[in-house]
Amino acid sequence: MNSTDNLKTEIKDVSSMTGEDIERLMQDDIEMREKIAATEQEVKEMKSDRLKGQELLIEVCRVLKSDSFKNKVGTLTRRVKKRYWTTDWPSMFKFIKDKELLEFMEKRLNQTNVKEYIADHPDELPPGLQSTSEYTVSVRKNRRVEEINNE
Repeated sequence: MNSTDNLKTEIKDVSSMTGEDIERLMQDDIEMREKIAATEQEVKEMKSDRLKGQELLIEVCRVLKSDSFKNKVGTLTRRVKKRYWTTDWPSMFKFIKDKELLEFMEKRLNQTNVKEYIADHPDELPPGLQSTSEYTVSVRKNRRVEEINNE
């Protein structure tokens, strides 16, 4: 049984929790956060190593003048991936607007800008705007506890 299984059980009986239970849940949160950070760092390093290997395979394809290889491991295919961006957003936005090329844009709202707009224009909400709200918690590690644990 992992710590999230224990957590789910404890949440069912919140009314009988003691201060020690809450401290333990907070400690679990800190420990899980630290494990996640360590795992994320490990994944980051693996991705970096993988990228180095892929760069070597791209170089192999270049040197051998081939875009594909097949062997007992699998099939390697080299292809060109093209990406686009702009260094001049005002001109790009004008171009998109003038040419009616809204498909150039991604469907995503900037959360900060929408929040600011609503605060400045509470009676003028954009059509179709939806929102959700949820409580979140954050647990900060007590520096003193860390000092005691290191002694």
